[in-house]
Amino acid sequence: MTVTVFRPRPEPAEVARVTLTAVELLEVLWGRASTAPASPSQMRVLLMLEHQDGINLRTLADSLASTPPSTSRLCDRLVAAGFVERAVSPADRREVRLHLSSRGRAFLDDLRARREQELQAVLELMPAAKRTALLEGLEAFCDTAALQIHDNAPHAGDRTA
Repeated sequence: MTVTVFRPRPEPAEVARVTLTAVELLEVLWGRASTAPASPSQMRVLLMLEHQDGINLRTLADSLASTPPSTSRLCDRLVAAGFVERAVSPADRREVRLHLSSRGRAFLDDLRARREQELQAVLELMPAAKRTALLEGLEAFCDTAALQIHDNAPHAGDRTA
Protein backbone atom coordinates (compact mmCIF):
# COMPACT_ATOMS: atom_id res chain seq x y z
CA MET A 1 0.00 0.00 0.00
CA THR A 2 1.39 3.39 -1.00
CA VAL A 3 0.74 6.39 1.16
CA THR A 4 0.60 9.67 -0.70
CA VAL A 5 2.04 12.56 1.21
CA PHE A 6 -0.13 15.62 0.91
CA ARG A 7 1.82 18.81 0.56
CA PRO A 8 -0.10 22.03 0.21
CA ARG A 9 0.72 24.28 -2.69
CA PRO A 10 3.67 26.42 -1.72
CA GLU A 11 3.02 30.13 -1.61
CA PRO A 12 5.19 32.39 -3.78
CA ALA A 13 6.76 33.88 -0.63
CA GLU A 14 7.95 30.45 0.53
CA VAL A 15 9.33 29.59 -2.90
CA ALA A 16 11.04 33.00 -3.09
CA ARG A 17 12.68 32.42 0.31
CA VAL A 18 14.01 29.01 -0.69
CA THR A 19 15.11 30.35 -4.09
CA LEU A 20 17.05 33.16 -2.41
CA THR A 21 18.75 30.60 -0.21
CA ALA A 22 19.63 28.56 -3.31
CA VAL A 23 21.07 31.66 -5.00
CA GLU A 24 23.19 32.41 -1.95
CA LEU A 25 24.46 28.83 -1.88
CA LEU A 26 25.25 29.06 -5.61
CA GLU A 27 27.25 32.22 -4.95
CA VAL A 28 29.28 30.33 -2.34
CA LEU A 29 29.82 27.39 -4.71
CA TRP A 30 30.65 29.68 -7.60
CA GLY A 31 32.99 31.67 -5.39
CA ARG A 32 35.26 28.66 -5.71
CA ALA A 33 35.41 29.46 -9.44
CA SER A 34 36.97 32.91 -9.18
CA THR A 35 35.93 35.62 -11.65
CA ALA A 36 39.40 37.21 -11.40
CA PRO A 37 40.59 39.31 -13.11
CA ALA A 38 37.06 40.69 -13.64
CA SER A 39 35.30 42.50 -10.80
CA PRO A 40 31.56 41.98 -10.16
CA SER A 41 30.79 45.23 -12.04
CA GLN A 42 32.93 44.13 -14.95
CA MET A 43 31.19 40.74 -14.95
CA ARG A 44 27.82 42.51 -15.35
CA VAL A 45 29.19 44.38 -18.36
CA LEU A 46 30.59 41.22 -19.94
CA LEU A 47 27.30 39.37 -19.51
CA MET A 48 25.32 42.30 -20.88
CA LEU A 49 27.57 42.57 -23.93
CA GLU A 50 27.26 38.85 -24.50
CA HIS A 51 23.49 39.25 -24.79
CA GLN A 52 23.40 42.72 -26.38
CA ASP A 53 26.40 42.76 -28.67
CA GLY A 54 27.09 46.16 -30.19
CA ILE A 55 25.17 48.30 -27.71
CA ASN A 56 26.35 51.84 -27.25
CA LEU A 57 27.86 53.31 -24.11
CA ARG A 58 24.76 55.30 -23.12
CA THR A 59 22.51 52.24 -23.38
CA LEU A 60 24.99 50.24 -21.32
CA ALA A 61 25.18 53.01 -18.70
CA ASP A 62 21.38 53.16 -18.50
CA SER A 63 21.20 49.38 -18.11
CA LEU A 64 23.75 49.52 -15.29
CA ALA A 65 21.99 52.51 -13.68
CA SER A 66 25.30 54.33 -13.94
CA THR A 67 26.68 57.45 -15.58
CA PRO A 68 28.32 57.37 -19.00
CA PRO A 69 31.71 58.55 -17.60
CA SER A 70 31.74 55.79 -14.94
CA THR A 71 30.66 53.20 -17.49
CA SER A 72 33.31 54.43 -19.91
CA ARG A 73 36.03 53.96 -17.27
CA LEU A 74 34.71 50.49 -16.51
CA CYS A 75 34.87 49.66 -20.22
CA ASP A 76 38.38 51.16 -20.48
CA ARG A 77 39.57 48.55 -17.99
CA LEU A 78 37.82 45.76 -19.91
CA VAL A 79 39.35 46.97 -23.18
CA ALA A 80 42.79 47.05 -21.52
CA ALA A 81 42.24 43.45 -20.32
CA GLY A 82 41.32 42.44 -23.87
CA PHE A 83 37.75 41.41 -22.96
CA VAL A 84 35.90 44.21 -24.80
CA GLU A 85 36.38 45.95 -28.12
CA ARG A 86 35.13 49.39 -29.07
CA ALA A 87 34.02 50.20 -32.61
CA VAL A 88 32.74 53.39 -34.21
CA SER A 89 29.14 53.02 -35.33
CA PRO A 90 28.79 52.98 -39.12
CA ALA A 91 25.60 55.06 -38.78
CA ASP A 92 27.05 57.78 -36.52
CA ARG A 93 30.79 58.33 -36.11
CA ARG A 94 30.21 59.96 -32.70
CA GLU A 95 28.67 56.76 -31.35
CA VAL A 96 30.85 53.97 -29.99
CA ARG A 97 29.59 50.40 -30.08
CA LEU A 98 30.81 47.84 -27.55
CA HIS A 99 31.53 44.22 -28.40
CA LEU A 100 32.68 41.24 -26.39
CA SER A 101 36.07 40.18 -27.77
CA SER A 102 37.03 36.59 -28.48
CA ARG A 103 39.13 36.70 -25.29
CA GLY A 104 36.07 37.94 -23.37
CA ARG A 105 33.96 35.10 -24.77
CA ALA A 106 36.66 32.56 -23.88
CA PHE A 107 36.81 33.99 -20.34
CA LEU A 108 33.02 33.61 -19.90
CA ASP A 109 33.09 30.09 -21.39
CA ASP A 110 35.86 29.05 -18.98
CA LEU A 111 34.07 30.61 -16.01
CA ARG A 112 30.83 28.83 -16.89
CA ALA A 113 32.67 25.50 -17.23
CA ARG A 114 34.24 25.90 -13.78
CA ARG A 115 30.90 26.94 -12.24
CA GLU A 116 29.16 24.02 -13.92
CA GLN A 117 31.67 21.58 -12.39
CA GLU A 118 30.89 22.93 -8.91
CA LEU A 119 27.17 22.65 -9.55
CA GLN A 120 27.40 19.14 -11.01
CA ALA A 121 29.19 17.94 -7.91
CA VAL A 122 26.12 18.92 -5.84
CA LEU A 123 23.55 17.68 -8.35
CA GLU A 124 25.19 14.24 -8.54
CA LEU A 125 24.37 13.81 -4.84
CA MET A 126 20.65 14.48 -5.39
CA PRO A 127 18.20 11.67 -6.18
CA ALA A 128 17.33 11.52 -9.91
CA ALA A 129 13.64 12.28 -9.31
CA LYS A 130 14.55 15.45 -7.38
CA ARG A 131 16.90 16.53 -10.18
CA THR A 132 14.05 16.04 -12.68
CA ALA A 133 11.69 18.11 -10.54
CA LEU A 134 14.34 20.81 -10.15
CA LEU A 135 14.92 20.90 -13.91
CA GLU A 136 11.21 21.22 -14.67
CA GLY A 137 10.79 23.96 -12.07
CA LEU A 138 13.83 25.90 -13.26
CA GLU A 139 12.74 25.67 -16.90
CA ALA A 140 9.33 27.10 -15.97
CA PHE A 141 10.99 29.81 -13.88
CA CYS A 142 13.36 30.78 -16.71
CA ASP A 143 10.52 30.94 -19.24
CA THR A 144 8.40 33.11 -16.94
CA ALA A 145 11.28 35.39 -15.92
CA ALA A 146 12.31 35.87 -19.57
CA LEU A 147 8.76 36.89 -20.47
CA GLN A 148 8.58 39.33 -17.58
CA ILE A 149 11.96 40.84 -18.47
CA HIS A 150 10.91 41.15 -22.11
CA ASP A 151 7.53 42.71 -21.20
CA ASN A 152 9.22 45.24 -18.87
CA ALA A 153 12.08 46.09 -21.23
CA PRO A 154 12.06 49.50 -22.89
CA HIS A 155 10.97 49.11 -26.49
CA ALA A 156 12.67 50.75 -29.46
CA GLY A 157 11.62 54.34 -29.71
CA ASP A 158 10.45 54.53 -26.10
CA ARG A 159 12.17 57.28 -24.13
CA THR A 160 11.56 57.82 -20.48
CA ALA A 161 12.81 60.80 -18.55
